[in-house]
Amino acid sequence: MKHALLIAVALMAAPLSLEAQEVFPAIHVVEGQGCECCVKWTEYLQQQGFDVTSEDRFGVLLIQHKIELGVPAEHYSCHTGQIAGYFLEGHVPAQDIRRLLEERPDAAGLAVPGMPYGSPGMGPEDKREAYDVLLIRKDGSSEVFTSYPAADGI
Repeated sequence: MKHALLIAVALMAAPLSLEAQEVFPAIHVVEGQGCECCVKWTEYLQQQGFDVTSEDRFGVLLIQHKIELGVPAEHYSCHTGQIAGYFLEGHVPAQDIRRLLEERPDAAGLAVPGMPYGSPGMGPEDKREAYDVLLIRKDGSSEVFTSYPAADGI
């Protein structure tokens, strides 16, 4: 009887502990082979609570992956993630990924073109240069999703 009571209490408490934690779909990242900032962005996402898997691709194989996902060439960066049917191109901040998952816009994904200094995985945020996170529509058009101003010291 005592064991049955303990099991019942444990089963009732389990959903509460899961609700207290944010649970996100896994992110799969295709990194440029040997790219240190790709690894740093993947580590950043893990520190932010995302379950992340990754693989290296080089040259044409990496570009082919971006094309297959619908990433416009003018928005390419060094790595491409995928989460819940969206692509994540470049150094997209975790808060923007969370917002994307919450709002679920009719879009292909988010992009941070190039490699802006101070974006996640690209150096300290307190020395950040200004950059935009773009929402990429399924037709390839884009709009600003979030703007990050330059850090005060820049």
